[in-house]
Amino acid sequence: MTQANQKVALVTGAGVGIGRAAAKALLRGGYQVVLTGRNLDKLEKAIVDIGGTAENCLAVACDVGKPDQVKKLFAALKNKFGRIDVLFNNAGIGAPAIPMEDLTYEQWMNVVNANLCGAFLCSQEAIRMMKAQSPQGGRIINNGSISAHAPRPMSAPYTSTKHAITGLTKTIALDGRLFNIACGQIDIGNAATEMTERMAAGIIQADHSIKVEPRMDVDHVGDAVLHMAQLPLESNILNMTIMATNMPFVGRG
Repeated sequence: MTQANQKVALVTGAGVGIGRAAAKALLRGGYQVVLTGRNLDKLEKAIVDIGGTAENCLAVACDVGKPDQVKKLFAALKNKFGRIDVLFNNAGIGAPAIPMEDLTYEQWMNVVNANLCGAFLCSQEAIRMMKAQSPQGGRIINNGSISAHAPRPMSAPYTSTKHAITGLTKTIALDGRLFNIACGQIDIGNAATEMTERMAAGIIQADHSIKVEPRMDVDHVGDAVLHMAQLPLESNILNMTIMATNMPFVGRG
């Protein structure tokens, strides 16, 4: 069970990239951290990499798009730490960058299940715990991505789900008020992770040219998530955008 006054955070998609950086920052900030993702080996390695221990971290394999697995995830969290103070809905995938009419239904649904249904299902379970625990309340942070504002070419599934995350964020922020539950969204652009390595080699632009895009240290994203998490529940960052300064987002292109 959690130590008195020590808060508990759950990070989805925590084995690599942004999720691992967020788990690292939250651990450094004094949280006990539950890391989840599909690959248990990656999660256990991530705990070692961020300096975690069996006392302050827990790895749970979970496909967040599957309700039964999400319920087991939260049961394991509750059994280990007793409560939840922060949920970072970070898990997400993309589809092949091909014309929308060539996408299969399965490719579309894989992205919807991971990016949108996963955030919904985890938020449901977190809200149930946050309403029931004492002291009541907590914070949910959703990874919206720059794609919650503007699409890349041939990104219909990913962009659609990230726009939907904005609606989910605002709804949770509204419905959570009565129960001291805050909800905000972090929109991330070009963090240097395995997922964005293609940007360093050159990626398709709005005019269909190929250009290298600047990236930023992923630990800056972890620091931003920690900042959102540590706010008193009377305050909320509803939306934060953190991006590589020189990436092609602001302006025309």
